[in-house]
Amino acid sequence: MLPSCVRSIGKKAASHTKALGLISTAKSNFATEATFETKPFRLHKLDEGPSTTVTLTKDDAVKYYTQLHTIRRMETAAGSLYKEKIIRGFCHLYSGQEAVAVGMKAALRPHDAVITAYRAHGWTYLMGVDHLGVLAELTGRQSGCARGKGGSMHMYSKNFYGGNGIVGAQVPLGVGIAFGLKYQGTDGVCVALYGDGAANQGQVFEVFNIAKLWNVPCIFVCENNGYGMGTSAERASANTAYYTRGDYVPGIWVDGMDVLAVREATRFAVNHCISGKGPIVLEAATYRYSGHSMSDPGTSYRTRDEIQEVRQTRDPITSFKEKITSTNLLSTDEIKKLEGEIRATVDEATKKAKADKEIALDELTADIYVQNLEGKIRNISSFDPLEHKRIGPAVNQ
Repeated sequence: MLPSCVRSIGKKAASHTKALGLISTAKSNFATEATFETKPFRLHKLDEGPSTTVTLTKDDAVKYYTQLHTIRRMETAAGSLYKEKIIRGFCHLYSGQEAVAVGMKAALRPHDAVITAYRAHGWTYLMGVDHLGVLAELTGRQSGCARGKGGSMHMYSKNFYGGNGIVGAQVPLGVGIAFGLKYQGTDGVCVALYGDGAANQGQVFEVFNIAKLWNVPCIFVCENNGYGMGTSAERASANTAYYTRGDYVPGIWVDGMDVLAVREATRFAVNHCISGKGPIVLEAATYRYSGHSMSDPGTSYRTRDEIQEVRQTRDPITSFKEKITSTNLLSTDEIKKLEGEIRATVDEATKKAKADKEIALDELTADIYVQNLEGKIRNISSFDPLEHKRIGPAVNQ
């Protein structure tokens, strides 16, 4: 299992709390802060890495657990909607990988940008789209964040440049976004996420080069869930140490099932970028419980026993729950209350997403431009009908 908390607080330990930097409440046996040890980070071309001693406050424990559990519930709902044929086309679930997104988001600032691959539902939620906005987009309904036009692979929000349906294509786009942030004179960074399968794409190596050449503030994140589209990393890659793949770009391996380890690695990466040192590669060792997409049962190239073992020993939500309950940051009752509220919220959003309407035909060609510089173009807004009435007499009728 992942390393658990090494210190907790009780009334009898009050004299020791100051040395540990931990604070207990006056009226109860519950802590407001706790310290944990993470798995060691592996480093490439770095003299030092993130600290393996991490601190967690009660407020952050509530926030992270809420986000982790919400993404898991939403993906479960999405899987059910797909099986009911309400979500059509492609659908790639994030279950098992939640700690990567939640941990990274915890370390990012409001002006930092994110772009990812098609396993994007959790990131869309974390970047500001509510439950209904995500689920209704998946069902192709008008309450979706892109009015149902984007679907599973094309959801966007402020500073979130969505998922990308082309394997690896988001990586050079992320470098472009990071270059734009640098060009504008901000200290913003861009996180570009890709999988272990996409790591073998030539365009990824190309932008490693240009990003380092220009010291672009881009954090390359390889979410190594062990498998590409039905092929294990060992069968697809001669070098499975993805954090070293940048060659001259520094890299860090992090336990992607530990939300706190990911948070610390991301903080280190952000500081690396904004100090002018250029890009950095993070490899987050994680796991996906579902198949590559909904059309993949995920059991033809790996065993059910393997999946079950990960669920029982490395699950990011279960292990985080153990951390925060064993250190008295949250009680079992508080956890149950949070889970009940999340379940109710996601269930309500799912119900609305199923009952919502699709956009009308006259809106299909809208939303082409944010700012139109080309003069009048028919139907760039819903105020211009798709079909104009014919003017003048009909010809050849």
